[in-house]
Amino acid sequence: MVEARWNGSRIASSDDTVVVEGNHYFPIESVDAALLRPSNTTSICPWKGTAHYYGLHVDDADNPDAAWYYPDPKPEAETIRGRVAFWKGVTVE
Repeated sequence: MVEARWNGSRIASSDDTVVVEGNHYFPIESVDAALLRPSNTTSICPWKGTAHYYGLHVDDADNPDAAWYYPDPKPEAETIRGRVAFWKGVTVE
């Protein structure tokens, strides 16, 4: 089982992650949606496509753009469709 944790809380937990470039991509259903906050941030990966971001909100603390996902990945990255990855202090073990 792989877990993502931040600020003392479990953000996601799954035994069905996909690892791409060292990052675990969790199924969106395994992420605690109550902790996610929408973001207008995007970035572009040449082979995965356009990433969109979520912020995290845990116990009155915010971690902007700490999660990312590809709503419409390029064909080479289709395995991460419907999945979310984390960074910015989120531990994944």
